[in-house]
Amino acid sequence: MQETNQNTQEKNTGGSKPVSGTKRLVMMAVLAALSIVFVAIIHFPIFPAAPFLEYDPADIPVLIGAFAFGPVAGICIAIVASIIQGFTVSAASGIYGIIMHIIATGVYVLVAACIYKKLKTKKGAALALVIGVICAVIVMAGANMVITPIFMGVPASAVKGMLLPVIIPFNLIKLGVNGIITFLVYKRCSILISKFGAK
Repeated sequence: MQETNQNTQEKNTGGSKPVSGTKRLVMMAVLAALSIVFVAIIHFPIFPAAPFLEYDPADIPVLIGAFAFGPVAGICIAIVASIIQGFTVSAASGIYGIIMHIIATGVYVLVAACIYKKLKTKKGAALALVIGVICAVIVMAGANMVITPIFMGVPASAVKGMLLPVIIPFNLIKLGVNGIITFLVYKRCSILISKFGAK
């Protein structure tokens, strides 16, 4: 009877060991912390015309967490990291920075993780990251048109004039670079993450 129950459990979990919720939470917290540390250590403007738009590798740990634990976990990591970052290392950007970071990273992570969940191959990961970048760039163009005038006190026309020369290229570069790095390091990181029960 015990053997039958064990076999049934293995079928339901794909033969993997039961995942410890505590271990997942610990690993997610570590990835959120890494995201914040990365911002504190590495941040620099890409376009002199918009020095407030800085590259940082904060998305990399979030994407790794989303690939390892799924889209919902990825969104949770993104929200937690964005809020803590907004009150610490990026406090100058205030609520505006928190909102924009959640939207950008949230869309990126949600799209990429949902695709990777269905296509867990090297090509699937590449496709997921590319589509995630495209979706995030499009959403951020709209978000800047709506949210930036409210918080920055600039007319929508001024924001529109910056979309093609600055905002869209910036997001393409930042998200694209983070996607490439994630693609290169994820499999190595997954060896460590697998010890916490991730598939």
